Amino acid sequence: MSYKVWNAAMPTTAAMVGATTANGVKTMLQLATPTTRQIQLISWGYSLSVTPPGISTVELLQTDVAATGLTAHVAQNIIALDPNAPASLLTLGTSATGYSATGEGTPTATRVFDTQQLGVAAGNDDLVYTYQFMPDEERAIIPVSKFLRVRTTFTSTTPLFLCWIVWKELG
Repeated sequence: MSYKVWNAAMPTTAAMVGATTANGVKTMLQLATPTTRQIQLISWGYSLSVTPPGISTVELLQTDVAATGLTAHVAQNIIALDPNAPASLLTLGTSATGYSATGEGTPTATRVFDTQQLGVAAGNDDLVYTYQFMPDEERAIIPVSKFLRVRTTFTSTTPLFLCWIVWKELG
């Protein structure tokens, strides 16, 4: 089954709003795989409210250590793309699946799946990015008990950042 999650709560009466960035490194979205299930990446992307000042980086990576102080996702924030699918088995919590971390932890092992560097050139239009993994990209599997993060490194808290991940749960 395939699922999608954003770095925000699901909207009800108001539109979804991006999260504030940090001056430095900040995990904007984190998924925690349970001890019983791997996930395979299908696609991911982000949008920015304005071009950030300075050179900025956006990464999609796997880590062995959780970011902490997250706004924890609840089950309703994880959307099953098939309305008949069971609920996702991701681990939920403030150090598991959520968004807008306040602490980065100290990862000792990472795997980078994608990274984008944003420049400050006049007319820069890198405000929206989407990547779809090819079906044969076997490396895009996150093993059990690991963390998948969308992480930004900005020199400002100016832009609002909205990101999402689509994955398939294996096994």
